[in-house]
Amino acid sequence: MLHYAIVFFVIALVAALFGFGGIAASAAGIAKILFVLFAILAVASFLYGLIKKP
Repeated sequence: MLHYAIVFFVIALVAALFGFGGIAASAAGIAKILFVLFAILAVASFLYGLIKKP
């Protein structure tokens, strides 16, 4: 999931470089959502690993 966030961020940078503001804003928004989702799942996985230990 982090990979997809980075891909959309790069797409946003390239689109902004060529002047496509709408596409850049959309790609940046998607990248932001994916990164937040990744962070939430990473923290949940870490906490689950701490609780599951015998």
